[in-house]
Amino acid sequence: DQAVAERLRACGPWVKAMLRRMLPLSAVDTLPQGRRFVVIDASSIQAPGATGTDHRLHIAMDLVSLQFLEVFVSDVHMGETLKHFTLAPGDVAVADRGYAHCQGMSAAVQQGADLIVRLNPFSVVLGDAAGAPVELCAALKRQPTETLRTLAVELCATGGQHAVGGWVHAYRLNAEQANRARHKCRQGHKKGTPSAASLFLASWVLVFTTLAPAVLTAQTIMALYRCRWQVEIAIKRWKSVLDVDALRAKATSPLAEVWLHGKLLYALMLERRMRRQ
Repeated sequence: DQAVAERLRACGPWVKAMLRRMLPLSAVDTLPQGRRFVVIDASSIQAPGATGTDHRLHIAMDLVSLQFLEVFVSDVHMGETLKHFTLAPGDVAVADRGYAHCQGMSAAVQQGADLIVRLNPFSVVLGDAAGAPVELCAALKRQPTETLRTLAVELCATGGQHAVGGWVHAYRLNAEQANRARHKCRQGHKKGTPSAASLFLASWVLVFTTLAPAVLTAQTIMALYRCRWQVEIAIKRWKSVLDVDALRAKATSPLAEVWLHGKLLYALMLERRMRRQ
């Protein structure tokens, strides 16, 4: 113990010198004023003995304050879409690829909101500013690993409706990450083997946004999207601690809605009390 104490006393100047070398800290990009970043997600709820989803829990959360903005329960027939949420000018909806459908994204943009959404390139039709088709595989083929590429695009549904203009920020994973992503793609493919395009694009993180690069850089957009998991943590906490998904009534019973909404009311009361404390 004495030897350790002597060594610690002797290293004082070294620690001070290292501390000086650590400063100043690198500048942190600040988020633009007047913007509210709204993370949107959904989770499934099963009735006792059920083999599939009976209800779906929909959540909108403020990414900065981590406060819940909207919470509601639907039946299984209401899918994950941005059109069910109330957004306003200045809001930026942050969502995963389950929300990458032009109808929902167009509805959010019509409310005046911006988007940061993980792109599913097979659920939309991509075109450039002139309307010509964009082949993502060809456009990204020569991009080095662990680098970002930005493409100005216009998304629309397969029928050509609900067009939304913006930018796709594409990050190419390194070899190890890409191998894991392709393995997951093969496992998740239910019939046959995935296409060459699916395997190629599996090694990319593709994020679509309506915010111009002059407003938020590609690096900041990707960093904001990575923070989306905060809403998944909130859902996991509700399920594991408060048993929000432990439905004690049949899916078709009126008690099911009472149970689910009562649990949500309880959860929000706890959140409010926690913030007061």
